[in-house]
Amino acid sequence: MSDPQTIEEFNLGRVFETVAEQVPEREFIVAGAKRFTYSESLDRVRRLASVFASHGLGVHQERDQLDGHQSGQDHIALALYNGSEYLEGMIASYLARCAPFNVNYRYVGEELKYLFEDSGVKAIVYHASLAPVIAQVLATMEHPPTLLLQVPDDSGEALLDGALDYETALAGADPAGPGRVGTPDDLYILYTGGTTGMPKGVLWRQHDIFMAAMGGRKIGSWEIIESYDALKNNAINGMALKVLLLPPLMHGAAQWASYMMICEGATLITVSNPRSLDPVDVWKTVEREKVNTFTIVGDATMRPLLDELDKTSYDTSSLYAIGNGGAALTATVRSMIHERLPNVLISDSVGSSEAGAQMSTNSASDEAVGSFKPGPGTVVVSEEFTAVLEPGHDGNGWLAQEGWVPLGYLGDEAKSKKTFPVIGDKRYSIPGDRARVGADGVIELLGRDSVTINSGGEKIFAEEVEGALVAHPSVIDVIVTGRPSERWGQEVVAVVKIAPGAEQDRQGILDAAAQTIARYKLPKAIVFVDEIRRSPSGKADYRWAKEVAQGDTGS
Repeated sequence: MSDPQTIEEFNLGRVFETVAEQVPEREFIVAGAKRFTYSESLDRVRRLASVFASHGLGVHQERDQLDGHQSGQDHIALALYNGSEYLEGMIASYLARCAPFNVNYRYVGEELKYLFEDSGVKAIVYHASLAPVIAQVLATMEHPPTLLLQVPDDSGEALLDGALDYETALAGADPAGPGRVGTPDDLYILYTGGTTGMPKGVLWRQHDIFMAAMGGRKIGSWEIIESYDALKNNAINGMALKVLLLPPLMHGAAQWASYMMICEGATLITVSNPRSLDPVDVWKTVEREKVNTFTIVGDATMRPLLDELDKTSYDTSSLYAIGNGGAALTATVRSMIHERLPNVLISDSVGSSEAGAQMSTNSASDEAVGSFKPGPGTVVVSEEFTAVLEPGHDGNGWLAQEGWVPLGYLGDEAKSKKTFPVIGDKRYSIPGDRARVGADGVIELLGRDSVTINSGGEKIFAEEVEGALVAHPSVIDVIVTGRPSERWGQEVVAVVKIAPGAEQDRQGILDAAAQTIARYKLPKAIVFVDEIRRSPSGKADYRWAKEVAQGDTGS
């Protein structure tokens, strides 16, 4: 790992400008009927940055005057589906020295109000189809945002009162941009998903997130881009990959993958309808655009795609790699991938909103992946947050990251200190994943502590049980959670979706799982449902599963 003091520090706006100026005629984004080169997109983001600046948005207090949980910049909400406008909104915000943040487009009412008020939002860029719910929330806010930019779509929704039409605003804006010089200290904000608790805004310095997850280091080799000159060479000599964006850009993994590919001068592609995962749309896009790679979030994303390949033949010869992160890809689905796409490499990675990209491994086998080779600065720390555990330590600890880590959580000093503690003389990010480190330095990921079930004094990791249950051929999807038990304190409950026409074979499912996990980890109950609720990226909604397990909602 290079000495951080020898690395030129990066600003995300300047990163895009640097790449766009090196490969101006290369296609940057293909979104439905829209196709923009890097040069055309650079013009659009500079115009959008001018719109933000003309409404008084920008930076009001520099980083060196603030604590880690504080922001001195105006915050811009991106309530958008995947498309050119999402990336334009991010990049233009950086050029205007504003801080964009992600909005879950499924949020309604109080969820949106919480997010807007927690962030102190000053501007919202949103798709027209979301206008009605946004209007309802704005009417309840004491301090509504000063700028609304409405992106047209096929919904036919009229402009909200006081809102500007996105394309009209760009057409009338200064193409030179606001002329502001962004700094490496400018913020990147990523709100957590809220599937296990209330969303929190994670504050990163732009240089730190660039090095941690957005192209400053190459996943796998962890090779560092040390300067803007090196970035220029990287973009010019990149493989000009064609990358399909499947996970929503409102999730960090998709934003990170996009910026990693920008640093390679790649072309980013969205499916025709980004509002849902349509396997036919995905494979037609792969075939039409000659896609080289895409990213998934475990079985929930990949299995429907594989089922479609059984129904219809598509030209997938251009595809040679699939990235997976955020959820487990089980042995069953891996086997299906290798049968249907034998030349495709699967790359699994581990990271989080609070730690960036931490670990990865490439696989050409059908074995489920639970252990990873750590990247620089990725360690396991003790239960008490007092020491870094040496390889081969007997016992579990917490997955942690040192080096390029976040500043804190927006507006929450106490939680910032807990998640980003100082151990010895180093500051770490410890988001809450349990892990153990083997004698060879390989790290076994056990699961998120917030969804760990304490049953009869034993800690049971939900993800481990989920992986065992899907071994049964009729189980399509599953979330494991805990519910109160007089005998055990908590008992394990599985919320399961089975294949159409399959029998609800509780005992058969348990018997299959018992082949790979101890019997005390087996569910005490199985609840069958028609659909499993997940985030648009495919991450399990554990709060919903707990309600189902406790009988608070119908199954």
